[in-house]
Amino acid sequence: MKNSRTVLLLIAALCFLMLGVAMYLQHAMNMAPCPLCVIQRYLFLAIGIACLAGAAANRPKIGAAFGLAAALGGLGVGAKHLYVLANPGFSCGIDPVETALNKIFTAQVMPFMFESYGACENAGEPFLGLSIPQWAFAWFALFAIAMLWTLLRRQK
Repeated sequence: MKNSRTVLLLIAALCFLMLGVAMYLQHAMNMAPCPLCVIQRYLFLAIGIACLAGAAANRPKIGAAFGLAAALGGLGVGAKHLYVLANPGFSCGIDPVETALNKIFTAQVMPFMFESYGACENAGEPFLGLSIPQWAFAWFALFAIAMLWTLLRRQK
C-alpha cells in the first residue's frame, strides 16, 4: 500500500510541476495556450487531484483509476495535438472549442491559467528534441503506465 501511495504522490507532484511549467512558458516565454493545451492543463490537474485524493484517503486504487481515466483522455487530446502539428493545413485555432473553453467558470476566474488564445500549430521550439505537445503526450503515457501498474499490482 505504501508504494502505491508514493507513486500517486509522485505523479501528483509531477502534474503540478507540469502546470507550473505551462505557466512559465505562457507568462515568461509569451507562448499563448491553444484550446488543446488548455484541455491538457485540465487533464494534468485532474490527474494530480485524483492521485492526491487517492493517496490522502489511503485508497490508491480509486485515485489511480480516476487518474488513469484522465491520463487516457490526455493521450487522446495529445494525439490530436500531434496530428495538428503533423498536418499544417489543419488547425484548431479560433473555433467553437476555444469559445466554449473560455466560457467555463475556471477560465473566467483564472484566465491566467485556463484561457485559450493561441493556435495549436504554434508549439514553440523543441526542448531536448521534442515539442511541447510531444512532451505532454510522453508524460500522459508515463502517468497512465504508472497508474495502471498501481491498479494491477497485488496488495501484500
